[in-house]
Amino acid sequence: MPSPLIRFLRRLSLGLAISLTALAGEVRILVQSSPLAGFRYYAGQSLWQEMHEGDRLTLVREADNPHDANAVRIEWRGQKLGYLPRVENRSVAAALDGGEAVDARIAKLRQHRNPWQRMLIEVFVVL
Repeated sequence: MPSPLIRFLRRLSLGLAISLTALAGEVRILVQSSPLAGFRYYAGQSLWQEMHEGDRLTLVREADNPHDANAVRIEWRGQKLGYLPRVENRSVAAALDGGEAVDARIAKLRQHRNPWQRMLIEVFVVL
């Protein structure tokens, strides 16, 4: 059964979804925009030159993560980049646990001293 958020979004966008589906093949609704947590600890530095804004990211649920029961790992081309921030991952974790279609992309890449400011991720529900 879809989460309450997904049911609400589906009802809200039903008319729009019907008309856009024919044009775009799918409807994606932005549900979260977050920095990448853990950038400096994983492959982000070494892959920096290869990544581009708009690149698709893979969301991987880590229910057995000992530090965060709602952990959602972010991967780019099979390489671990980091995680959705702990304070913002509960809804996405619940959607993934419920089998909802959720995807993500790189929204912004910027050279910044603060690793939390280097990559912005957008998460979408796919209807």
